[in-house]
Amino acid sequence: MRLVTYDAGDGERAGMLVDGRAVDAWAALGEPHRGSLRELIAHGRIDDLRARIGDTGAPSHPLSAVRLLPPIPDPDKIVCIGLNYRSHAAEAGIDPPDHPTFFAKFRNALAPPDATVPLPAASEKVDYEAEVAFVMGRRCKDVDPDQALDAIAGYMLLNDLSARDLQFATPQWMPGKVFDGSAPCGPAIVTPDEAGAPDSISFTLDLNGERMQDASTSDLIFSVAELVARLSRWMTLEPGDIVSTGTPSGVGSVRDPRVWLKPGDEIVISSPTLGELRTLIA
Repeated sequence: MRLVTYDAGDGERAGMLVDGRAVDAWAALGEPHRGSLRELIAHGRIDDLRARIGDTGAPSHPLSAVRLLPPIPDPDKIVCIGLNYRSHAAEAGIDPPDHPTFFAKFRNALAPPDATVPLPAASEKVDYEAEVAFVMGRRCKDVDPDQALDAIAGYMLLNDLSARDLQFATPQWMPGKVFDGSAPCGPAIVTPDEAGAPDSISFTLDLNGERMQDASTSDLIFSVAELVARLSRWMTLEPGDIVSTGTPSGVGSVRDPRVWLKPGDEIVISSPTLGELRTLIA
């Protein structure tokens, strides 16, 4: 199942994609509540919603008639993992870390599929990073790795746009990671039964039609299950929290010559199971 947040002209709605249409999720459940997709996940209603696929009573709209928004517009946390692909650590000349390196983004960073993202005025060296993110399905604290995957609601694509000159100006990376629109994501949250095994999700990134990144989560240093377990030891993870698992090799900042994003660039991240995330740079 593919879960989305969409706007058909009357405000945000939690939805599911069925046969090319966005279906009102709460209406499909037969409830008047108009909460967010995060709330639906927090209330444990995904399986109930799956059971209603095929019912025709809920309002629905063709995708061409709606605007897709970030699948979770209101997360409690956006956690990003750095240096988590063996290929990326190698191209950066860094030994694989013993513990996950992580930083945060905030809600201002979220951008929807097909968004136009302006380059930040404070930076002259903005880079792309194709990533697979997962969304938490329930509250987690001190979860064991062998139980961690049960706590995941689904997976989606995320572009960790990074202002490298700001990122490396201080020992902390966050100055280069938090500009408005720096986390395009989507197009949908794909539930684990459709996303495929978490250690074999493949994806690519094309910049203006040129292949720049091509990888699979099989190259992760810390697996999805290990990330849930370790993060949940350090903090409580909440339903709807977004965890982006890191980027593989091929980023612009280590190429020769360097590749920095410029107005007019088009970035397309694609995955056979997670769909396509397209972003235009302005």
